[in-house]
Amino acid sequence: MEKLWNINTNSNTNAIENLKQQLNVDDVIAKLLTQRNIFNYQEAKDFFRPDLKQLHNPFLMKGMDIAIDRINTAIKNNEKVLIFGDYDVDGTTAVSVVYSFFKNHFSEIDYYIPDRYKEGYGISFAGIDYAEENNFSLIIALDCGIKAIDKIEYANSKNIDFIICDHHLPGDKIPSAIAVLDPKQTDCPYPFKELSGCGIGLKLTEAFSIKNELPLNNCYNYLDLVAISIAADIVPLNGENRVIAFFGLEQINKNARPGVNALLNLNQQKQAVTISTLVFVLAPRINAAGRIEHGNKAVELLTCEDDILAEEFAKAINETNTQRKDLDTATTDEAIAQIENDELLSKKKTTVLFSPNWHKGVVGIVASRLIEKFYRPTIILTESDGKVSGSARSVKEYDVYNAIEKCSDLLEQFGGHKFAAGLTMKKENLEAFKIKFENIVSASITSDQLIPKVEIDIELNFYEITDKLVRILKQFAPHGPENMTPTFYTKNVFETGWGKVFGNNHLKIELFQKSNPNIRFQAIAFDKGDYISFFQRKIPMDIVFKIQENEYKGVTTIQLLIEEIKINQNN
Repeated sequence: MEKLWNINTNSNTNAIENLKQQLNVDDVIAKLLTQRNIFNYQEAKDFFRPDLKQLHNPFLMKGMDIAIDRINTAIKNNEKVLIFGDYDVDGTTAVSVVYSFFKNHFSEIDYYIPDRYKEGYGISFAGIDYAEENNFSLIIALDCGIKAIDKIEYANSKNIDFIICDHHLPGDKIPSAIAVLDPKQTDCPYPFKELSGCGIGLKLTEAFSIKNELPLNNCYNYLDLVAISIAADIVPLNGENRVIAFFGLEQINKNARPGVNALLNLNQQKQAVTISTLVFVLAPRINAAGRIEHGNKAVELLTCEDDILAEEFAKAINETNTQRKDLDTATTDEAIAQIENDELLSKKKTTVLFSPNWHKGVVGIVASRLIEKFYRPTIILTESDGKVSGSARSVKEYDVYNAIEKCSDLLEQFGGHKFAAGLTMKKENLEAFKIKFENIVSASITSDQLIPKVEIDIELNFYEITDKLVRILKQFAPHGPENMTPTFYTKNVFETGWGKVFGNNHLKIELFQKSNPNIRFQAIAFDKGDYISFFQRKIPMDIVFKIQENEYKGVTTIQLLIEEIKINQNN
């Protein structure tokens, strides 16, 4: 698929020059920092030297005073408290944090994860009935609830109080819970709006500690789990999230809790854990519990304090993840076949596919896979409890949640973010939904939004790649949305003749530019072995790459990780 190379041209010359002088850095670093909205010494210090003191006062969040007062009342009156959370990584880490923290303060506390297949997403009537049957008078809901108007009214009718801790976009009406913590409420003054659901749970524990004059380290012991939620939920990695992720990763690398350590051991993790490790190693396995079996399994693992028991839990979850991968592959293949065998489907600007036989636990993953191949807003649906339900994913610049919201007259339930959502509808509404969704997207999406883009920070010549540059770039981590790994563009590179294709069509080459032929870098390009012939014919190539270090036999060298290659059109 042809991709558009999008080089960042937002260059404030005065700001760059000012930052160069304040920090004594070169153009490259100053440009990268200004692109991340860092314009002075103090902002740069906060960026390069994260400190837990940078976290905001939790009582700035609307409803926090009321929430803490209600929790303290529950403790005083020996009430039974239920910690309720979603079944994905954000939800299960949030439940693990809040349950583990408060079990030392409540005499009777338990947790509840809804069954993905019997109850669906979010607060459920079944969960409220469970609370009533077991005499729970307070429920703390995490990573869900902001749109649960009818569920909260149902709980109120049973004299069960709710504290909602959510980070999703609110609707026009806010549930009538005792307290609603969600910085995305229009009248919430909390300065940072992009916490994960688990992050909101952390702020609750932080506020409780402050109010009751307890050491903040009691809640900061769970930064590792919040970091996992940040990585898995793909929230922006700036502001508070970056501080939390920084110290959470540090905690995992120094002294991982038993459940996390067991998962890392199963993966034979040798290198330092990074955000990528959380995204590609830990998150899929934690998620697999709720996708294939039950989210309770993830909470059991993450709250486990015994190394041997954690190993058993981790092995079970790992096996579940293997099942998930098999289902994912089979469903993706079927979905691609549906599109490629239907000429009308292939011409649309959306993908909406349904099969009653697909597993509900993998439809979101399959939607993401189809975006990679066809690059258009995608919804994958299956049958669950007599209804059609599934997941939506979007291309980078298009708000799929807004498009789904405009189809709300055909839906029973929906919720999510700009780029990812879940939805449920009656079977008889499926065809009408497909037509309406296609029409809405077709009328609002631009042709440019349907072309995948490679985002490039800066054009960089090889002579500018120095050991000092690499040392500073390493301090840009942890990376994620709003602070992606710096990506560079270099024109007119040639191969020394050392290059070869290895593995499954991967490329290993050594590159130079004619202007400085003695400056050479080895590079890896996955799935790009077909380009070897161009390099061998000495055709000048342009590359998009990231800079990394490669350690071999105790020697560390700079290596380029090439993401895109194309023939230089000017030669």
